[in-house]
Amino acid sequence: MTSTDRRREFGAYLASLRRHSGRSQRQFAAVLCAVSGAQSITRNEVSRWERGERIPDVWLPTFAQVLGVPLHELEQAAAYARGDAKATLPGVAATLADLLPNGDALESLASPCGRRIGATTVEGLAARVHGLRLADDVLSGGDLITPAFRELHVAVSLFRESSHSESTGRGLLVQIGELGQIAGWIASDAGHGEDAERAYRLGISAARQAGDAVLVAQLAGSLGYHLSNSGREREGLELAKVAVVEAGPDAPAATRALFLDRVAWAHTRAGEQQPALRSLGEAHAALDSTDGAPAPSWAYWVNREELEVMDARVFTELHRPLRAVPLLQDVLGRYDATHAREVALYRSWLAVALADANEPERAAEEARRVIETSGDLSSERTAERARTVLHRLKGFEDVPEAREVLADYGHLLLA
Repeated sequence: MTSTDRRREFGAYLASLRRHSGRSQRQFAAVLCAVSGAQSITRNEVSRWERGERIPDVWLPTFAQVLGVPLHELEQAAAYARGDAKATLPGVAATLADLLPNGDALESLASPCGRRIGATTVEGLAARVHGLRLADDVLSGGDLITPAFRELHVAVSLFRESSHSESTGRGLLVQIGELGQIAGWIASDAGHGEDAERAYRLGISAARQAGDAVLVAQLAGSLGYHLSNSGREREGLELAKVAVVEAGPDAPAATRALFLDRVAWAHTRAGEQQPALRSLGEAHAALDSTDGAPAPSWAYWVNREELEVMDARVFTELHRPLRAVPLLQDVLGRYDATHAREVALYRSWLAVALADANEPERAAEEARRVIETSGDLSSERTAERARTVLHRLKGFEDVPEAREVLADYGHLLLA
């Protein structure tokens, strides 16, 4: 692990402590000033600490007092950030390599040592999996990565170690597949790309063993989306296409729309404009279709509004602001404000589209909203989008509103 990775993990750890205390970055800065008697701590300084740009050694005793955390834990965390090989980060999420057993993770033990389980156990696991999905609507990856991986570990252990019927075993495999998908999504959002890829691939293996082609397609498409956004555009595009084929023409309408939307995004990331636009049209046609089986529970969020968001993202990436801006404004006007991460992401696309439309004042206003919201989220996705928006504003440094945002938050470009 690089020194940069350690510092970012340290920053995420501090951010989780601060969020657990119920304070925003601005409130936390104010309390630190009040307790210490100093006036030098600002929200920007808290943001630098939480992004791992600086290690607040001198402030650790005050942190301990304000957060109610033992000082020795904070000092250990700071030592970890500085590269001390013997130090560990308290409470940091274990990686999949730590959580999952060696060898074939889905190979049942020759002599299962656990109790016999049945449908009730699978139903309880399914309820917890869906609870994680609902939590992801309002929380960020850094908040959920530990419980998500823990549930994945429990599910794999149940499958390997318990005795169960063939039907129960298949139910467990389906839940492992669904957990692999949500854990992969959460890990990606937290900036743990390698863990995300491993979770998706584990899920694909489980879903294949269970014979659930639509779930295999969901995992393959999710992995493709992750790769498309991680500089591996050709791999991402191939996986997105494979997902559509894997699901087949009889898949539920909502899932076919989702998979085609990911194909559109993958084409966009690969710089292929016309195929991207065709795939968007196919996604809308699929959602309008009444053919296919009922949608699985994990597709509960796929609707017209979400397809319009992808439309707008594609139009923004293709520098078509006249089509992107109205869509994003309409969606944001109706979107649930409790979904802070998604709101921040959608506003980031709106900011870029407004900049492309030569509306720098409005772009700067949206940029400020994005950055102030993302500072309170443990999401690498929103952090990266904030940096993207700032880069776009640098083309308007002669505009006072843009120049002010860059002066306030330009340090984030160094993260």
